[in-house]
Amino acid sequence: MRNFGYLRAASAAEAVQAGAAPQVQFLAGGTNLVDLLKYRVEQPAALLDINRLPYQHIEELPDQGLRLGALVTNAATAYDARVQTRYPLLSSAILAGASAQLRNAATNGGNLNQRTRCPYFYDVAAACNKRQPGSGCAAIGGHNRGLAILGTSESCIATFPSDMGVALRVLDAEVRLLGPAGERVVPMAEYHRLPGAEPWRDNNLLPGELVTAIDLPPAHFGQHYTYLKIRDRLSYAFALVSVAVGMRLDKAGHIQEARVALGGVAHKPWREPRAEAVLAGQLPTAEVFGAAADELLAGAVGQGENNFKLALARRAIVRACQQAAAGTPQSQSDKHIR
Repeated sequence: MRNFGYLRAASAAEAVQAGAAPQVQFLAGGTNLVDLLKYRVEQPAALLDINRLPYQHIEELPDQGLRLGALVTNAATAYDARVQTRYPLLSSAILAGASAQLRNAATNGGNLNQRTRCPYFYDVAAACNKRQPGSGCAAIGGHNRGLAILGTSESCIATFPSDMGVALRVLDAEVRLLGPAGERVVPMAEYHRLPGAEPWRDNNLLPGELVTAIDLPPAHFGQHYTYLKIRDRLSYAFALVSVAVGMRLDKAGHIQEARVALGGVAHKPWREPRAEAVLAGQLPTAEVFGAAADELLAGAVGQGENNFKLALARRAIVRACQQAAAGTPQSQSDKHIR
């Protein structure tokens, strides 16, 4: 770790002004950033502590939605009674991630902005376009077992590691931002980016912009939902494939609405409206879920070591849809798949 300066923001206006300066990074929980500093992946001139800003609450919205403050911890969000009752998918996804100690420190805003866990990104001696633009991608043709099969480019096959983000994509959340030019709101669908030719750009934040809150629309999936996470061990591991599903069924058992998003397979939470259209109006059968899975995975390409993800993802999608339709969501305390 190299030396850096330390600043503390007394107000949001002060934070966005100071944060727009070159080589200044925001510091909240630090659960990802501190690791990046230790590995010298990130070498800022100064860290700007934002923990005293007024974004540490969960608030009701006039339309019966919820506003999650960016500085609320992941643990506080997952265990909030309103989140557990109205957005159990989000609570489940958060509890599937990291460890209890990390969830107690990690913040909602930081979770959205965490960096990939690609091993070549963390190895400063390796070629990585995300870390050093133009240097190449050692993961292509290298050790890529955990990396992306969807939305990749010739420049990068890294994955986005958040579990929370996958659930937020299903819930159609919106991210509230504050920057030098003022406030703006970005839908989750547009917040993160695919790598393209600029893989170092994880999201569409502008210089100096700060996440202030995440808005959840009125709840729809209180009964038929699940968050299924497939990983190498049952806890404290990133997803090989994860599936977030929210459904609404009519009285006859037909699927009125379904939303499905994948984690662990792309540079952003992956959702495909054409796959959800396959489910609409159908009875919840394995055949229908398989057809939706094929649509969701259309264009998926293995990179060698991660070829197994193609079949694994399809099976996981079908199983997660079955769990959601039956109203038997995956338990995050007993993680064995039923």
